[in-house]
Amino acid sequence: MDDTFRDAIGTVDEEGKRKWIHPKKVKGPWMNRRTWVAMGLLVFFFAVPWIRIKGAPLLKLDVLGREFVIFGTTFWPQDFYLMALGMIAGVLFVVLFTVIYGRIFCGWVCPQTIFMEHVFRRIEYWIDGDRGQQIRLRKLPWNNWEKLWKRSLKYSVFWIISFAIANTFLMVLIGTERWMDMVMDGPTAHLGNFISLLVFTTVFFFVFSWFREQVCLMICPYGRLQGAMLDRKSVVIAYDHIRGEKRAKFKKTEDREAAGKGDCIDCHQCVDVCPTGIDIRNGTQLECINCTACIDVCNTVMEKIDKPKGLIRFASEEEITTGKKWRFTPRSIAYTGVLVILFIVMGFLLGDRPPVDVKLFNIKNTPYTEIGDSLVMNMITLTAANKANFPLDLEIKLKEEGALIFMPEMPDSLEHGEFWEGRLMIRMPKEKLNSGNTDIHFEINVNGELMEVQEFIFKGPGRGRQLPRKGPQQ
Repeated sequence: MDDTFRDAIGTVDEEGKRKWIHPKKVKGPWMNRRTWVAMGLLVFFFAVPWIRIKGAPLLKLDVLGREFVIFGTTFWPQDFYLMALGMIAGVLFVVLFTVIYGRIFCGWVCPQTIFMEHVFRRIEYWIDGDRGQQIRLRKLPWNNWEKLWKRSLKYSVFWIISFAIANTFLMVLIGTERWMDMVMDGPTAHLGNFISLLVFTTVFFFVFSWFREQVCLMICPYGRLQGAMLDRKSVVIAYDHIRGEKRAKFKKTEDREAAGKGDCIDCHQCVDVCPTGIDIRNGTQLECINCTACIDVCNTVMEKIDKPKGLIRFASEEEITTGKKWRFTPRSIAYTGVLVILFIVMGFLLGDRPPVDVKLFNIKNTPYTEIGDSLVMNMITLTAANKANFPLDLEIKLKEEGALIFMPEMPDSLEHGEFWEGRLMIRMPKEKLNSGNTDIHFEINVNGELMEVQEFIFKGPGRGRQLPRKGPQQ
């Protein structure tokens, strides 16, 4: 087989100029399935900022505010280890599916494909027409009235949809409450958010109106990663070269088997419908996004010439060459085992995650203070963050007998997402101190119930310690 096609991408010609892709509209059972999946994901995308779980948003990714809400659970910077585990699990999940099912994520779930193929491409078919009409329209000069009004209408609709996508994306970042304030107060009152909205809109418009499939070919690293993840046993969209070759044009009265010809009639339909402009008959390529368009159109052609369907289908290279059906490989089993372990660990950590994160710190360069001859005082910093989706009553006590704690600034209740930082004064009798450093224990009570006990080092007089600062006599 001539492998020179691997030296270049299908969207660039020999002179290095852009070759515009105009996929032909396709119909078929696989396209119908993808459409139902895409419609469900689109509804979910535009609805997700408004969905609430116990008062908390389903999804909020406030990077500047360092607040992340996923499935109604709030995560703070202190929970970074959980986010890291989640990202690792997500990457392994994608790797596992790629090893087994190929690049199916790209064609069925990826937002780029969902919006490009099921929103913007459909609008393009509605305004510009099918493949042949689009090619003719592109060749017309810009002073042609038909091209002028169709391009103006199409790009106007594209901009409106990009604006809607940008608004939804902004709501995921800042929350629907702040977005509503921005709408009610006007752009000038929230100039930073409004500029961000325009930037998002411009980026989305640029991607879906001009850059298009180049995102999958040049920017997305997934296509290149799949070369290291796929093997002969991975299920991909594959052309059955055993059955299809030798390809030749169709003749009604010809016995193709007797003539030594395969079932492929070289109609070029599988190339015409491909959104990335590849020829699937050349084998697995990084540009293939598993969109199944070539399967539908090839099955339609096979029906017309009275040949069995499945010349292009979901299959592994091993299945095509040997006829063996797909089975789990040791590598797939290993990936699955690691993924299950990660999900178990994440579930345990999430279940054991306290509703309030309380931290105690010694104040830097602040020694203890002796009060008279019987008491020693430490000044410490306390931080508390409410991770729950509702207000919580917080109470902090010391277990040590005779210890006194003063928290004049601390509120009795923390609202959802509230972060508080303040100073505490702790006084201990000298006879309770063992040496320069004594372990004391804080009881953290939430809504009247003990949540945890934290150990802390209390500074006091001892050999080698910094000289104390004398306080007032009491």
